[in-house]
Amino acid sequence: MKILAIETSCDETAVVVLEGEGDIKKASFKILGNALLSQADLHAPFGGVYPNLAKREHQTNLVPLTAQALTDAGLYETEEGITPSQEEALSDVRDVAFKTSIRDFIYATKAPEVDMIAVTHGPGLEPALWTGINFAVALGKAWNIPVMGIDHMEGHIVSALLEPDGKNFTLRAPKLPLLALLISGGHTEFVAMDEWFVYERIGETKDDAVGEAFDKVARLLNLAYPGGPQVAALAARSRIRGKNEIIFPRPMATDATCDFSFSGLKTAVMYKLQKMDKIGEEDKEHIAHAFEDAVRDVLIIKTRRALASRDIGSFVIGGGVSANDIIRRGLVDLVQNEFTDIEVHLPDKSLTGDNAIMIAAAAYLRASSGKKPHAPIFASGSLRLS
Repeated sequence: MKILAIETSCDETAVVVLEGEGDIKKASFKILGNALLSQADLHAPFGGVYPNLAKREHQTNLVPLTAQALTDAGLYETEEGITPSQEEALSDVRDVAFKTSIRDFIYATKAPEVDMIAVTHGPGLEPALWTGINFAVALGKAWNIPVMGIDHMEGHIVSALLEPDGKNFTLRAPKLPLLALLISGGHTEFVAMDEWFVYERIGETKDDAVGEAFDKVARLLNLAYPGGPQVAALAARSRIRGKNEIIFPRPMATDATCDFSFSGLKTAVMYKLQKMDKIGEEDKEHIAHAFEDAVRDVLIIKTRRALASRDIGSFVIGGGVSANDIIRRGLVDLVQNEFTDIEVHLPDKSLTGDNAIMIAAAAYLRASSGKKPHAPIFASGSLRLS
């Protein structure tokens, strides 16, 4: 099965052509064409993602990236003549320039030999999500190809189960029940999966997501966006120095639930900075170090509680913050030392950020399990796994 997948939930425009084989127990994935463009530099002056700018850039990038992915896959062929059914496919596209871009693309492009189009329909920034959805639906109607909406967080779960095999991936079928810790700029939550695609949320942040906290602390330290890698780099230099007397609180560490809170930790960093007369580079490094330690410890404490609360076969970590080496190492050590019967699944570093590969793989696994495409597809900024 060949799948054309589109991801536009935030500030990465990503398109992939993926070929899947096998079933949910033993699947393999071949990347035929993959195109991704990050908008991080454009949003850096705002200290975060500016939704309307993200939408505009997705509208600009989707056609050329799709053409690139199809070309790399050997599936791009030109033809002329737009049919009435193809024109009708554009009815949901409101932006005139975007509509013209899609029309020109459909006019000049023969329907590729793909079996499905997959697109992220939430959670994320709704203007950005709608851009990807409108594009995917237009292509699906024009080319008579079914379109499936995929939950972005489900994609992150699947990404942790993809084992690199050269430039391609194989599925590491997890031992169920599975517990996923999803940590990103917009999410911090525990999701249990007793059977494939049936989810139960057992803990979540009550305020800031962990990635959001990293970005806010980065702004307090006058670091560039995206803040997570910048904070981690400062913390690494402090660790090399080998001594740091700064300690920040571990919010909700003694709370009996599996929920999180990171807003107070960010506030503790702000108060620490306000009390310092002069803030040098070494001070910033120590603050970043102490903050990263606090985040890691909270995630470990809550994960220990979540794993002990029920029967778990596999533990999965997904989302952008799963790229953080200190957090990865701490969580892996926890499971390997205290929960030796539980498998640990981490995403390859190339799949920790937003990407279309995880969306395509999730769509393939759903389709091979007999799940029908969602129709109609709506953007939901607050979509929750269920």
